[in-house]
Amino acid sequence: MIAALGTLAFLTTLWLLVVVGATILEESGAKIVAALKGEAALRTSVSLSPTRVRTRTRAQKSMRATPRWRAAA
Repeated sequence: MIAALGTLAFLTTLWLLVVVGATILEESGAKIVAALKGEAALRTSVSLSPTRVRTRTRAQKSMRATPRWRAAA
């Protein structure tokens, strides 16, 4: 039973690697072929304007040291 589950896990991992590899090759295959031929790749992607992302910083509550902690320092 363990061998069957191990085989199933192996085949699932192998299938996932093939799917991810095919996706990567589909996206950048033209660039790879152009690089192997020594040509410049055509840019087909649309450039987006940069956007500014603002995050709100959390103000930490100030800690007052008690005399006991001051003496320890």
